[in-house]
Amino acid sequence: MDATDRKILTLLQVDASLSIAEIADRVHLSQTPCWKRIQKLEAQGIITGRVVLVSPEKIGLGLTVFVSIESGDHSKEWLETFASAIVAIPEVMDVYRMAGDVDYMLRVVVADMAAYDEFYKRLISVVPLKNVTSRFAMERIKATTALPVPPATKNPRDRSAA
Repeated sequence: MDATDRKILTLLQVDASLSIAEIADRVHLSQTPCWKRIQKLEAQGIITGRVVLVSPEKIGLGLTVFVSIESGDHSKEWLETFASAIVAIPEVMDVYRMAGDVDYMLRVVVADMAAYDEFYKRLISVVPLKNVTSRFAMERIKATTALPVPPATKNPRDRSAA
């Protein structure tokens, strides 16, 4: 991936609705080579999808909760059951397996405390959990989906990283 590919990724992360002509103009390419680069980034799995971002508050999802989970069971079977159940719960936006004193961290978005209580009851019915700690967000100061695309590294053996 060269510097031009990285510029394309940065542009698309900010606004995936940009036309090929607009992207090509901004990265100083003609449209066909620009389109081919985007197709290649998709084929390589670097671009994994294109989405519309929605304001949670404007659709009635005003409560964000960070849920820390400690498991008393670390077996493969427990993890498979937990993972398949948790990915099926629509309120769960992110799930991370953690290192340290917490085993899993979830970001959950719900309408209000009553909706969170319903979610919590479903969560604890999935598999046995040692400890569940909920932290309620009071204010979202920054939220982004755009990754900071690092610059191309210069490797004397790799002429494509320019």
